[in-house]
Amino acid sequence: MMQVQAAEYPFADFAATPANHFKLYVFAAVARVLEQVAQSFGTIEAAYEQFPFLEGYDEELEGRAPAHLACGEDEGGAHEWWREAIRLWEEGTEARLPLRALRETAALDHAGVTLLMCAGLIEEDARFGLLFETMQATPGQHRPNLGLLSAWWRDREDYREVRARIRELHELGLVEFTGTAAPRTEWSLSAPPLLWDVLRGETRERLAPWARYHAPASLAPLDALILPAELRAQLEVIPALLASGEAQALIVRGPHHNGRRTLARAVARSLGRGVLELSAFDKPGETNNSHDERRRLAGTLATLLHALPVFVFDIPPGDTVELPPLVAYAGALAVVLGKQGGVRGEAAERALTVTLETPTPDARRLHWRRALGTHATPDIELISERFRLTGGNIRRAAKLAVAYAALAGRPGVNASDVQQASRALNRQMLDTLAVRIETTGDWSHLAASAETFAELRHLESRCRHREQLPAHVGDALACGLNAGVRALFSGTSGTGKTLAARLLAASLQMDLYRLDLSTVVNKYIGETEKNLNQIFALAEELDVILLLDEGDALLTQRTDVGNANDRYANLETNYLLQRLESFEGIIVVTTNAGDRIDVAFQRRMDVSINFTPPDSTERWAIWQLHLPASHCVEGRLLDEAARRCELTGGQIRNAVLHASSLALADGGAVTSEHFEAAVRREYRKAGAVCPLQTRRDASVVAAFNRW
Repeated sequence: MMQVQAAEYPFADFAATPANHFKLYVFAAVARVLEQVAQSFGTIEAAYEQFPFLEGYDEELEGRAPAHLACGEDEGGAHEWWREAIRLWEEGTEARLPLRALRETAALDHAGVTLLMCAGLIEEDARFGLLFETMQATPGQHRPNLGLLSAWWRDREDYREVRARIRELHELGLVEFTGTAAPRTEWSLSAPPLLWDVLRGETRERLAPWARYHAPASLAPLDALILPAELRAQLEVIPALLASGEAQALIVRGPHHNGRRTLARAVARSLGRGVLELSAFDKPGETNNSHDERRRLAGTLATLLHALPVFVFDIPPGDTVELPPLVAYAGALAVVLGKQGGVRGEAAERALTVTLETPTPDARRLHWRRALGTHATPDIELISERFRLTGGNIRRAAKLAVAYAALAGRPGVNASDVQQASRALNRQMLDTLAVRIETTGDWSHLAASAETFAELRHLESRCRHREQLPAHVGDALACGLNAGVRALFSGTSGTGKTLAARLLAASLQMDLYRLDLSTVVNKYIGETEKNLNQIFALAEELDVILLLDEGDALLTQRTDVGNANDRYANLETNYLLQRLESFEGIIVVTTNAGDRIDVAFQRRMDVSINFTPPDSTERWAIWQLHLPASHCVEGRLLDEAARRCELTGGQIRNAVLHASSLALADGGAVTSEHFEAAVRREYRKAGAVCPLQTRRDASVVAAFNRW
């Protein structure tokens, strides 16, 4: 059997690149094919006559490999010669070779790698399709089948080893079977296109819809990240723990768009690796075959790319996902999660967990300065305090804010530019889940009792100082506080609860979104909790005020469990209780029936404000606020309506709208007749008698008084 001597080293001029390593293995596979085809046709010349393109491979290797090595006179000679030639070439380089890393990690031998190359030969040279079709005597079948490859790669007359190699290649995701309805020997083998490209040394960022690759040079170093001091100290130690095997996984939790992936990438860079970002595992609506393919490929891709596998999960509350075992991969992995859900599996049992909280005002200031660059202005202090955004959303908002500033002809960005940019982000992410409410006006637009006003002012102050509050209380209290503010507005319909929420948002210069219960409540078990979690998470991430109008539909008292419906309704209530307590945004819950609210919800509310029907003074103020300045309503009638007509603010609003509509139809200003007709209409709608005196009654009383 012919051996390669070191002095005969034939590929010394081949540069040490993954592409050349791949090319050598392709040549080795072609040599095996030539050897087998030559045996079938008797001589190599006969094989060349049948398949002329094969001679080109001999010509390309002229002077490197022995002439007509595959003539069949020394069965297995080509196989042994190429194994030794590739070994010598590998010894001459210290460069990282993906195929070598895969071969060593997966414990593949030379025969297994050349078998893989043969399965993918048609990807390199389509002319092999005719060769396979001819040798298999299967018209139209241009890929090698299991029977052909078993015969060509068998160990003398024993097929067990070659079949074991094929099964191993399939388990590693390196080959796929097609035509499995036919007998097994007729199953065709092919190499997945994604994997074949990586084997060739070709990489790109978007490998597949579920896989992205980031080269080490593109990753930010740990010292470039904006992190709390305590977390930074931990991250200085974590890469060494992962590299040594003392820890097997890193779990990064936190809000979306808050630098979780960036942190995992920085850790990968510290390990000298790139990142293979894997998502959409166990995605609903996909077949098990899709999931199995991804599981098989994930570890193999990570080894070929010398990348840290980073699984990105969006797990609903109460759910747990299984970390898939990675074949052909030896090393650490990372998992990116939100605040909800859990992971299990062997890697999770030896995992380190870090949490990236929403940045503090000081951290946000650094984010804004870095994101705005030369467009930063003195307003950055105000912007950092007012907009409690995640790090990723700051960068996204900064780009939009610069564009808004350019539209206004200003070189620097101010707070109004950031507010417009933030609002654009809100609409992109929240408009399908909640309804945005316009927030204009100030507290002067609300007529309420002095006690209610005092509570609203306190609520505004609590919202403004929600991040500073923990530093001004004792340690025992501070450890249980977060940046969330939960307010309950209770009172009969029309007493100004929703208006107060709008004015609160306007005073804080924040957007207000009303939760649409029809998009949240779902008859299927667990779906309501998922929808709620999604909306709460977005409200936290985008720093908007969430309005849960008529919240008693979700916050009702828990009942005794009499059937399955009661049990699952209580589960929804329990989840909402927990989520409200951990909520880090501002939420306003309104209800017309405060007595139906579960006591546990009331206890978790930071501020509870009772809106009572307005008294005569407040009603007069509401009439003045709603009537147009040009109205012609008699002062006596207006005073009487405020004194005698116990209407709520909502009813007064409706009355003014109706009076204005009547005035428009008559082509003039709102008169006493329009006003009185509108008030009486409100009473008819309520099925009550209007206490206003008729004009005739009023004239009789006036005459009696004169007498």
